[in-house]
Formats: sequence, structure tokens, C-alpha cells
Amino acid sequence: MTTIAGKPTQPIRKDRIPNATYCEPQIGSIGLTEKQGADAGYSVKVGKFPFVGNSKATILNNHGGFIKVVSEEKYGEVLGIHIIGPLATEILAEAAAVLNLEGTIDDMMNMVSRASNSVEAMGDAFASVRGLQINV
Repeated sequence: MTTIAGKPTQPIRKDRIPNATYCEPQIGSIGLTEKQGADAGYSVKVGKFPFVGNSKATILNNHGGFIKVVSEEKYGEVLGIHIIGPLATEILAEAAAVLNLEGTIDDMMNMVSRASNSVEAMGDAFASVRGLQINV
């Protein structure tokens, strides 16, 4: 049992701590990379979505970068999310929630996101794992 300040808590998983680099373009990542997933024995499937297809990136006039989703092929468990581009450090919050809740590609593809925001790109990134992204 792990305790903090004398109270029980869940152990911290280092692979679930979000990493943010505040630069231009911004960089955010959480979870396993493609190589780390393969090295851990997963059959890895990757999806990648460029910000050129995102409405908020158009509004910001900042299309550089992409979101890369690393997943386990058979069940679609999300293993890692890596972002470089506009508002990456903000989008990282949804990525952290997905990993900490052990979400799958299908869970995230079925989630409705508000249009014309940077997080909308996450939906297309998850869908790209299955080749089903709408915005290209």
C-alpha cells in the first residue's frame, strides 16, 4: 500500500505522467513510444493525424505538427500519445485521461468532441489507427 501524507493512494505509474515542452511548436507526450510498446511485447498499431486537417489549427494559422497514437493492435488499448503542434500541451490533458482510464481506440472514436477546437484533432488521430479519420 502506498501512502502520501499518511493517506492511502494509488502507486504512481511513471509511464502515465504527461510530459510537456513549452516551445514553439509545443510538444506533449504520455505513455509508450512505438518502440517501447514493441519492446514490451505488444503488437503495436499506430495512427497519425496532421494538424493541417484541423479547423482550430486553421484559425490559429498554425498547421505544423501532428498527433501520433500508439495502440495495442488486438484490443485497441491506447499505449501512448505524442503531440507536436499548436496547443499540444493543452491537448495533453485528454491524452492523460485516456491512458489513466485505460481507454481504447474504439472508446475514443465513439466520444463526441466539440467542433473547431484543437482537441478535435485527437478524434481524428484515434480514428487514423483504424484508417477512418474524417478530416484530411
